[in-house]
Amino acid sequence: MGGSRLEERTIVPAPEPPMAAQIEQLHRLYCQLTGQNLSLRFDRQRTWYEFLHAGFSAPQLTQVVAYLQKEIRHNRRNVGALKLSNLLQPDRFEEDLNISRVRLRPPPPLRPASPPQAPTPSEERLRGRQLALQRLRQLKDDLRHGNI
Repeated sequence: MGGSRLEERTIVPAPEPPMAAQIEQLHRLYCQLTGQNLSLRFDRQRTWYEFLHAGFSAPQLTQVVAYLQKEIRHNRRNVGALKLSNLLQPDRFEEDLNISRVRLRPPPPLRPASPPQAPTPSEERLRGRQLALQRLRQLKDDLRHGNI
């Protein structure tokens, strides 16, 4: 008869779901960036879930909040733009994110690698004169020494 062997099993508590942890981190970050203290109720958790599900991230949240704060300081946006319920509407957030990346000035033109420039006519003349003088000197030397 075979004896049954009991395996020891260690019960490890399930880790917090990654999405829940991300939602809490994002909410804390938002509160820190805006100086608010908002509770994380179910409806806000759902909104953060949709934010993450849409593919947005903490660095993007930071970028948009900084952009909106700058716009608010310059009286170009209303402080209501930072309300969580406004900020986390996916279409609006995406638009604000894209606008925060827009360059208002065109980038400097790219300079193609320039090939070596052909000598200017004056440079060619100068080289030609130097070569002619060199040959004349050589001819004079040859005549003096009777080589010709």
